[in-house]
Amino acid sequence: MKTKTLKRAFFLVFLAALTACVPQRKFQDIAEKEKNCREENARLTKENEAFVTANNEALAKVEVAERKLQALSSDTAVLGTSLRILRKQYDKINALNDELLAKTTSLREGTEADKKKLMGDLEELRTALLAKEDALSQLENALNEKEVELVAREQKLDEMRSMLSRKDSSMAALRRSVADALTGFEGKGLSVEYKNGRVYVSMEAKLLFATGSAEVDKKGREVIIDLARAIQGKDDLQIMVEGHTDTDALRSSAYPKNNWDLSVLRATSVVNIMLDNSEIDPTLLIAAGRGEFLPVDPTDKSKNRRIEVILTPNLDELMNLVSDGPEN
Repeated sequence: MKTKTLKRAFFLVFLAALTACVPQRKFQDIAEKEKNCREENARLTKENEAFVTANNEALAKVEVAERKLQALSSDTAVLGTSLRILRKQYDKINALNDELLAKTTSLREGTEADKKKLMGDLEELRTALLAKEDALSQLENALNEKEVELVAREQKLDEMRSMLSRKDSSMAALRRSVADALTGFEGKGLSVEYKNGRVYVSMEAKLLFATGSAEVDKKGREVIIDLARAIQGKDDLQIMVEGHTDTDALRSSAYPKNNWDLSVLRATSVVNIMLDNSEIDPTLLIAAGRGEFLPVDPTDKSKNRRIEVILTPNLDELMNLVSDGPEN
């Protein structure tokens, strides 16, 4: 009994040990397979990535190849067009060459009449050419004459510019000398200006005359005498003395009867004082009356009542230079 019991116990222990060993081997097998699966998966993943990369590169190369093919097709079309154009040009050149050969042959084989006609045509052409040469020669001669005339005109123009410059400088200097001579009266109804190549000496009537009078008072005589002596000896001047009035009408039955008379009488009075007290050439003087019709300030009658002495350079020399110019 005891032996059976021991055997049974041993069997049970052996069976338990055997039962415990089997699951351990299965676990190891499963673990081994799992490891192999992971390694295989990693290998396949790398292969897949390599495949994707290779595929992308292949697609890029295909795209480049397609673009090159498209460009090649375009170039081929252009070359085809160029080839057709060249062939047409070649055909035209051949046709022209054939025509020239035919004309050369015809000329060589031409009759005497054709040769005479050709010589006649050549003679007409030569005559026409000679006529053109004569016309060209005449044109060249006319052009040379115009160039000579142009040079002469340029020289005369330079002389005129130089003369005007001298006149301008002379009048500017005259303005300064007149202003210096009348310094004591400037600001007292007298002004000296240089404009448009002329010197303007303006004297308000209150500096020279009593109201409505053409007789110059003592102070006015001093101004006029100083002015006359400043410009005496200037024989290259024209001296215009202008009388101006305001718009107030004269109320007198005696002479002067109106502003015209008064303006003329005042200008004449100034001229007489200038002649009596200087060596001014009378032929240089002009007395003129302007009446009320050239006001300098429509709002100030006192400024409009004035005597203006206008000194103008003598331009006779310049006019002679202009009139002596070549006729057109």
